Amino acid sequence: MNDIAPKPAPPAPSFRQVLASPALLLGCGFGSGLAPWAPGSAASLAAAAVWLLAADLPSLLAAAWVCAAALGGVWICGAASARLGGGDHRCIVWDEFAGCWIALALAPSGWGWALAGLALFRALDILKPWPIKWLDRNVGGGIGIMLDDVVAGIMAALCLQSVHLLA
Repeated sequence: MNDIAPKPAPPAPSFRQVLASPALLLGCGFGSGLAPWAPGSAASLAAAAVWLLAADLPSLLAAAWVCAAALGGVWICGAASARLGGGDHRCIVWDEFAGCWIALALAPSGWGWALAGLALFRALDILKPWPIKWLDRNVGGGIGIMLDDVVAGIMAALCLQSVHLLA
């Protein structure tokens, strides 16, 4: 029997602390990561709402935005993690923003595809099939926080494109 209890997660920062730190403001998804239940799903819904506001962007600008979110997310998530004591704290959700935006940017156009992209991204992020689970467990730091969600976004988009091509 193991007598060592798991280390409790550090408490989430207050909204005031999030507002006072650019790294936490972005890392915590503008506060969506502070949701008491399912912060990743709350963040994905917030990311989808932001995406809807920018849905008519030219493709090149949308691609630049998504790339900047993913690449910048390595620093954002790493800095937020450091401010919260290390690790992938549950309130760090910028990775969900970037992963959701990848899924939506690469999904076929239309509301149905966008909803399917959001749902599929969340399912992949929660269930973590290979290689997502492996990345989540074996890659650390800001890149590790980001990478599993980036791959989940890409996998969601590839699934949607495959279904679209077969339909």
